[in-house]
Amino acid sequence: MGKTELCLTLADLFHTPIISADSRQMYADIPVCTAAPTPAERARAEHYLVGNLSLDDYYSAAKYEEDVMALADKLFADHEILLVTGGSMMYIDALCYGIDQIPTIPDDIRQPLLERYHNEGLDTLVQELKLLDPEYYKQMDRRNPKRVLHALEVCYMTGHPYSDLRKGQRAERPFRIVRIGLTRPREELYERINRRVDNMVKEGLIEEARRMYPKKGLNSLNTVGMKELFSWMDGALTPEGKPWTLEFAIEKIKQNTRIYSRKQMTWFKRDENTRWFHPDDIEGITRYIKESIC
Repeated sequence: MGKTELCLTLADLFHTPIISADSRQMYADIPVCTAAPTPAERARAEHYLVGNLSLDDYYSAAKYEEDVMALADKLFADHEILLVTGGSMMYIDALCYGIDQIPTIPDDIRQPLLERYHNEGLDTLVQELKLLDPEYYKQMDRRNPKRVLHALEVCYMTGHPYSDLRKGQRAERPFRIVRIGLTRPREELYERINRRVDNMVKEGLIEEARRMYPKKGLNSLNTVGMKELFSWMDGALTPEGKPWTLEFAIEKIKQNTRIYSRKQMTWFKRDENTRWFHPDDIEGITRYIKESIC
């Protein structure tokens, strides 16, 4: 069982709608790339915050927090439980705690940035931060390498501006939160990722990317699946100086998806409130939910 089928099963069992916490599934024009719920899946359970944005719409973790809190206020009138699912790290934490929780940065992100600082200098990194987080750029001490590096680390780790996290206090919530993490043995997870990417290709990922190519500069399209195919279409070169083939681009999608899955685990495992299960353990997950809400 995968996450989607598990959530549909839980939604049916607890008579609850599903609220997406996937920052890319909100964009309506890239359902294949984002593995958005299909019409059949959406018929099984009511879904919220799926396909509700245009590609050029601005959205942030702060806006997500605001939208879900308003949605929860309405939905709790008719439902005892609400199910939120997705892997967008900052969106989950924005809902649970507000967006002031600064993540622990792994070495595979911190070290390359530190090397760039030594090789390229501070000004280059400051200009990059200006593009990734113009709000923080305006207010920060741009002569302080530590602050510049950390802001970039957070941008790379989360895919969102560092300024989105800086509210300064943990938010209180008027409802109980039960956090469940799904985990698999690494070989099993990687095999499923590879199959998923192959299925996306069969379902029209390449054609979807071709349609999106004229808009490739939009931030909403800076996502795994699109950016690799855009690089292939742009004639990117391998380290050996050969043009990317489509097969090479697909392998890069698989590789980058695996890398992103490791980032997700690093982020979510820092939270002691998360209880971890194998996705197939529907009995254990159901029992834990029932025990937690009693």
